[in-house]
Amino acid sequence: MRRINSLYGRIGMLRRVPEESTKKSHTLLASLSFSTEGSYGGDGELQQNSSKVKIFDRDLKRIHRDRAAWLSRQKNDSFVDAVAENLLDRLEDCKKSFPTAFCLGGSLGAVKRLLRGRGGIEKLIMMDTSYDMIKSCRDAQEDSLDNSIETSYFVGDEEFLPVKESSVDLIISSLGLHWTNDLPGSMIQCKLALKPDGLFLAAILGGETLKELRIACTLAHMEREGGISPRLSPLAQVRDAGNLLTRAGFSLPGVDVDEYVVKYKSAMDLIEHLRAMGETNALLERNKILNRETALATAAIYDSMFATEDGTIPATFQVIYMTGWREHSSHPQAKRRGSATVSFTDLQKQFGGQS
Repeated sequence: MRRINSLYGRIGMLRRVPEESTKKSHTLLASLSFSTEGSYGGDGELQQNSSKVKIFDRDLKRIHRDRAAWLSRQKNDSFVDAVAENLLDRLEDCKKSFPTAFCLGGSLGAVKRLLRGRGGIEKLIMMDTSYDMIKSCRDAQEDSLDNSIETSYFVGDEEFLPVKESSVDLIISSLGLHWTNDLPGSMIQCKLALKPDGLFLAAILGGETLKELRIACTLAHMEREGGISPRLSPLAQVRDAGNLLTRAGFSLPGVDVDEYVVKYKSAMDLIEHLRAMGETNALLERNKILNRETALATAAIYDSMFATEDGTIPATFQVIYMTGWREHSSHPQAKRRGSATVSFTDLQKQFGGQS
């Protein structure tokens, strides 16, 4: 677990804490869409598709990203930076280099700023659904003194990647893929875009994220409106992440979880941080009007149930990290089923009597 001990707008120090302890922290957080070449359309043609099941309003999410680009301009977010840093740490465990990297959605700016030569990246391609977010990242690069990596930017959609098959060595997505309507399909496209022995790194928000706010919203809606309305989006559970990697066809899949607890002065500060991250509600079936009395009741319930002794309120963010490789002959392979030469019965006879 991790703690970020600060309030929104004031960045504090970050450190690891034991898994059983809680984390305390600071503030949080469409364009044309094409399928990967040759992956869904056949005949290698880029085709515009739509997900079978639509949960999120992708146009609204693009607007949220546009707003976030301006709210977060010239600011570094300690939570977003911590997630990106932890994700990029995995590159230091790899002996190989990744000349061409593709970064999609989420915290693009943090990833670009924190790469610091890791992974041996020579060319970096950055994509987002929001033109304003892309412009913000490009402007930040122009102000930076470090221009050692050749970087290109374009607007695109994570659901329909405009990338050729087997064209990149590394794909990075930090806090972006959990807003896709077809997460398995997006991950399949990512795998197809990778060259053999290419690496996929992703961080998404998990199902325990904002559990305090979910409880407060539910109680406030029941008290003031006599029922509940979806205010927070459904998120993947930890047990789903491994299945997603396997379903997408990644080799050597790996999943681990981290939690961050961010402290805010009030529930309103939490909402402002979510807006700055582009993480506000984008459900298609959302109630577009939030009653003022319900909003005030939510803030009051949140404060009464979860406020700490120092007067701040905590918000939990669960982050699921996923790692997968595109298959390659150098990867360890499982033995064929039934190829074992020793039975468990023989092992029991040989070692069963030993304590």
